Amino acid sequence: MRDMQAVLEVRDIGKAYRNYGGEWRRVLSWFGLPLKPREEHWTLQHINFSIQPGEAVGIVGQNGAGKSTLLKIITGTLKPSSGQVTLRGRVAAILELGMGFHPDLSGRQNAYHTAGLMGYSQEQIDAVIGEIEAFAEVGEYFDQPVRTYSSGMQMRVAFAAATAWRPEILIVDEALSVGDAYFQHKSFDRIRQFQQQGTTLLLVSHDHGAILAVCNRAILLEKGHCIRDGEPEEVLNYYNATLAAHQDQQIVIGRADDGSVAVTSGTKEAEFLSVNLVNAEGTSATCFAVGEVATLHATIRVNKNIPNLTMGCGVKDRLGQMMFGTNTFYTKQIIDAPEQGAVYDIDVDFALNLGPSSYSVIISLHSNDSHISGNYDWREKEMIFEIVNVDKYTFVGSQWNPMTFRIGKHHA
Repeated sequence: MRDMQAVLEVRDIGKAYRNYGGEWRRVLSWFGLPLKPREEHWTLQHINFSIQPGEAVGIVGQNGAGKSTLLKIITGTLKPSSGQVTLRGRVAAILELGMGFHPDLSGRQNAYHTAGLMGYSQEQIDAVIGEIEAFAEVGEYFDQPVRTYSSGMQMRVAFAAATAWRPEILIVDEALSVGDAYFQHKSFDRIRQFQQQGTTLLLVSHDHGAILAVCNRAILLEKGHCIRDGEPEEVLNYYNATLAAHQDQQIVIGRADDGSVAVTSGTKEAEFLSVNLVNAEGTSATCFAVGEVATLHATIRVNKNIPNLTMGCGVKDRLGQMMFGTNTFYTKQIIDAPEQGAVYDIDVDFALNLGPSSYSVIISLHSNDSHISGNYDWREKEMIFEIVNVDKYTFVGSQWNPMTFRIGKHHA
């Protein structure tokens, strides 16, 4: 049933690119003649979802999955071959870098043009053009032709113009990734402010940290189909597993000890037989003090002759953000040519210099430096544990990094 409260509804959207073998055949097809295309390539098929006011939704997937095509259809810059998009509210979109910018016009002139296309009057734009210029921070270049801009400068002006007014729906493609770190932080601060005021966000990004930080939902596209829609951490973990989908592996959606969704995957050519997290006394534990050293005991069996074996280990926070992690490839302890039936015990020592909260352990067995070429056994949320502050002074943040204050007094 349709949710009439949704600010965005995508219903059975599909996009096909067709080759009719000639322009006349294409033109005749526009008038309804039943001419079949000689070639037909669907980049999107049967895409369905709705977004509620105030939701922040991330769109993820590999290059070519259809993410940018979907955003262009939603914003009306591309016509779908099938289906319907319904938008309720004013939309601001930042899609391809410089999209709609005229290279011979200045940043100021392009800002007027962009805002005009969004439906704002000359008087409304006049009232905020100074704020757009100040937010973009491109200096005298604001009145220079855009063809003299770097990609980062184009993004600054495009973002400043598109977000000069708070929209009901903000759509952002990968354009933000070209900016410098300072402006990326500034842009995401504005996005968060809009969210707090009720703006709905649709974000396409390869930066999983950004998706986890600002989104409360994620949608995974693969080869033009929507294959996952849910909590960002669950969807991103599933996406991570699909990156090795060319292998004969299994992807299993299970539950962690805290009831949250946990994804495991791998070919099982090598696998964990047992995993245990212990404290300094060697006792299994699910609660540690800030700064305490923990040890992960893992027993691994090789089930098939493989070229090499790497073990990875990391700690994530409750939102799925990686706190720290590495693997034996980077520590130069890779196991070369392990034989079928070999069993290894591996201990990993690490200090829990983290803030009080709940955390999870992620572990993996794969070849070389990542799981893309050989994913044997990948386990998200293998165990959940808590960190409490027992003997440290009060601090805030996700990391325990002791600070020393030196106070000197000036005598009159």
